[in-house]
Amino acid sequence: MAALSRAEAEARETATSTAHTVTVDLATATVRSLNAELHRPTATSYEVLHPHGAHSIAAGVHDEIDVHVRGHAGYFCAGMNQLAHVVVDGSAGNGVAENMMSGTVRVRGDASQSAGATGRGGLLVVEGSASMRCGISMKGIDIVVGGSVGPMSAFMAQAGRMVVCGDAGDGLGDSIYEARLYVRGSVGALGADCVEKEMRDEHRAELAELLAAAGFEHGDQQLREFRRYGSARGLYHFTSEHSGTY
Repeated sequence: MAALSRAEAEARETATSTAHTVTVDLATATVRSLNAELHRPTATSYEVLHPHGAHSIAAGVHDEIDVHVRGHAGYFCAGMNQLAHVVVDGSAGNGVAENMMSGTVRVRGDASQSAGATGRGGLLVVEGSASMRCGISMKGIDIVVGGSVGPMSAFMAQAGRMVVCGDAGDGLGDSIYEARLYVRGSVGALGADCVEKEMRDEHRAELAELLAAAGFEHGDQQLREFRRYGSARGLYHFTSEHSGTY
């Protein structure tokens, strides 16, 4: 059997196991040692104490495990997530769930810039609000935001779905491809090639499914308050005679 690396050994020394949950205290352990344990998990559930805004917590996890972060997280929390279910009991810095592939990531507070950027799958839930560029270049991820999102959200969004229960800043869906956007509140100036679209019964059913998956209560009246946005499909191919619109 191969010897444990220093990081793996440190993780085991600082982790205490109760039942099927392993607790790692970042007041004494390092993020490197935590992630080393999460990349080769010895349990199905983890509790992370005293994160104090540390960066890259639970980044690159690729097993179906539960990770509960008891506090605020820094940049790139749960980045590149696959299969894991990550909960942050606080707010998260830039790039939470960046390039997420599958699983779920839930932020019980607010999220900073570029939440869910380039995400390819899975579900990101932000119970508070998200800053600018939420869902930038999303490629299949589902994002549900309980509050508002900042400017340039869903910029170049290629696939996936975004639900915003509050307001959306200027530039929503700029240069969007085939992602589907649902916004309940007000929307600033739409981005290039993003237009409001008809909200049909199948879209309300999809919206209801996303809100239910995120754990947000909703009724028929709330569903009727959402509007749908998507691509006008005018920027798919560059043409010199239309260069002024890019």
